[in-house]
Amino acid sequence: MDKIVIFDTTLRDGEQAAGSSLNVQEKLEIARQLERMKVGVIEAGFPVSSPGDFEAVRQISFAIKDASVCGLARAMAADIDVAWDAVKEAISPRIHVFISASDIHLMHQLKKSHEQVRETAAAMVRHAKKYLADVEFSPMDATRANPEYIYQLLTDVIDAGATTVNIPDTVGYATPLEFGRFIRNIFENVKNIDKAVVSVHCHNDLGMASANSLEAVICGARQIECTINGIGERAGNAALEEVVMAIDTRADLFNVTTGIDTRQIYRASRLVSELTGFPVQPNKAIVGANAFRHQSGIHQDGVIKMSNTYEIIDPQKVGVPSSSLVMGKLSGRNAFKQRLSELGFTLSGADFERAFIAFKELADKKKDVTDRDIESLMAEDKRTLSEYYHLDRIQVTCGDRGIPTAAVRLIGPGGGELADAALGTGPVDAAYKAINRLVQVPNKLTEFTVNSITEGIDAIGEVFIRIESDGVSYTGRGADPDIVVASAKAYMNALNRLLSAKNAGQDK
Repeated sequence: MDKIVIFDTTLRDGEQAAGSSLNVQEKLEIARQLERMKVGVIEAGFPVSSPGDFEAVRQISFAIKDASVCGLARAMAADIDVAWDAVKEAISPRIHVFISASDIHLMHQLKKSHEQVRETAAAMVRHAKKYLADVEFSPMDATRANPEYIYQLLTDVIDAGATTVNIPDTVGYATPLEFGRFIRNIFENVKNIDKAVVSVHCHNDLGMASANSLEAVICGARQIECTINGIGERAGNAALEEVVMAIDTRADLFNVTTGIDTRQIYRASRLVSELTGFPVQPNKAIVGANAFRHQSGIHQDGVIKMSNTYEIIDPQKVGVPSSSLVMGKLSGRNAFKQRLSELGFTLSGADFERAFIAFKELADKKKDVTDRDIESLMAEDKRTLSEYYHLDRIQVTCGDRGIPTAAVRLIGPGGGELADAALGTGPVDAAYKAINRLVQVPNKLTEFTVNSITEGIDAIGEVFIRIESDGVSYTGRGADPDIVVASAKAYMNALNRLLSAKNAGQDK
């Protein structure tokens, strides 16, 4: 079988999703998970776009050993120079050069002629080749460009040294049939195409990104650019989990392999959702909460008798336990440890004891503790490991005729207790005002979202917030059966991120 290179751009195009913001450590954590998953290429960022993005790409280049690390650059010498500085310490570095190619982009955005763009593209690929062997080139908005022009452009950049030529459906305009025909025509009309890998980068504006990517594979493409959970600019990109599992499940059709450790897919999905603040829709293919749940009696009967009557993928193959073990207040340490292991968590010593205590406290509040509840506990535990201020106690009073009041006690940086109370328009507003009086960091709340992690009246509520300070946004998440407590936890999580960023800046 031919091998398809999985080029993950979660840390570059994925972070371009409106409302997403990842710091250096969060990007590094995702990159390490992508490496565990055996992704071929990690596009770590756009180094020239900001000092933070440069530093993230640089640190990922140092840390990653088993995947290529790629930096994006416009077809400009300065961009390419900065990209090289960011990736040069990687074991297998790559620079990805792009320039617009469609008439609408050339006329209204670049204001350059076709010949000028061809000359620039070839010159900048040659410039990148001075630094390294592995250079990728993308003609942006290729699916709305004149195909003959794309053939000429690809011929030029391959002659200049491009080792991968990527065909972007930048605005998600193509349909599978025409996109596949476009890829076939590239093989037939670009005379030196045998010297480069053909890649595709599909957006999901019409909901066809994964389908277009898979059609391209059938027509000869051997690299797919994609993101975890399909996040990205506008409606997002082709979802890694969808294209990988389609190729794996329909090996009879595609006759190729990706080399991905599919058991790491679910963990990657949850990690990206946790760090970006973007929830995964329940009916999302492969990684959604309902992907392996059956409610219809007919479906349930079939799955009990033979799972593949209604499941074409073994849940364990993507890292989802095959069945839901009901956990409750009578469950012991061994059962809890086994369930953690099945969910992909390995804890020992004090870390396990802390998690077990949190599990028991939750089990006392609700009848059944589900897998999603346990995952929420693990995420909450990680959020509280490195805090400047820890939420120790919160008590609120409210009602239709009362004045909402909140009393809060925090544990400060030196371990001392800080307490205060405040009035507000509601219990959450009162809690936030009390916390602000203690922490005293100016900020503005710009987003507040509440979701139920599981179903039922005793479900854990998860709160996602976004605050802004000095023009910079910080996200926070908190989970608890009491939604006011979850709101306070989310606020503390965002404030601790804000303080961490400010202190890191002072240290430099």
